[in-house]
Amino acid sequence: MLDILSDKKVLYAEDEEGIRANVVDILELFFEKVVAVEDGREAMSEMMLSSYDVLVFDICMPHMDGLEAIKRIRKKDKKIPIIILSAHTEQDYLWRAVELKITKYLTKPFEKDSFLEALELAASEIIGDNFDIKLKNGCIYNPCQKIACWGTKNIKLSKTESRLLEYFIKRANQSVTFDDIYDYIWEFEMPSKEAIKSLVKELRRKIGSECIKSIYGIGYMLEL
Repeated sequence: MLDILSDKKVLYAEDEEGIRANVVDILELFFEKVVAVEDGREAMSEMMLSSYDVLVFDICMPHMDGLEAIKRIRKKDKKIPIIILSAHTEQDYLWRAVELKITKYLTKPFEKDSFLEALELAASEIIGDNFDIKLKNGCIYNPCQKIACWGTKNIKLSKTESRLLEYFIKRANQSVTFDDIYDYIWEFEMPSKEAIKSLVKELRRKIGSECIKSIYGIGYMLEL
């Protein structure tokens, strides 16, 4: 299950330097990219600059606490998995977390196994428990193994290809613009349209060209 996270990005907000360093070490074992910030305000700035797949937040932080940051994030993104790591066990905090649809609420100090279970829950939410996703043309994609299956033939996707395909699946039957792909795949780099077209072309070669429809002047759409 945790292999699902191998091409994903996580944003981690924690103001205590020692805890932050320890948790970052764990997150780097599973995620392709880990970005750590010191408070809720920095987390909000990061969310405006880039797209993330999972959030891990402390509650009590300077400038803006974690629950307030999550509340604002939830207004725009109802589905992103969010794990809370907090020393607070008061009912008020727990109820606020429930209302914000938190994936897992862990109290400090937490056991490593409990944290890994929380990451597994986050991974499960990302794919919606779909371990085999059937595409329009009959190709089956396995997000755990990052493999496209054609009958008995298995084709391995690169990290960038699997990340793009899972983004298309997440937004199935919706248009995905070139700018959307820029932000999700490359962040601060600005590759040419040709670079995106080349990536999509290679993905089409592996999963079948009929799965991804070109939308002239806009981008693409994956039809399920």
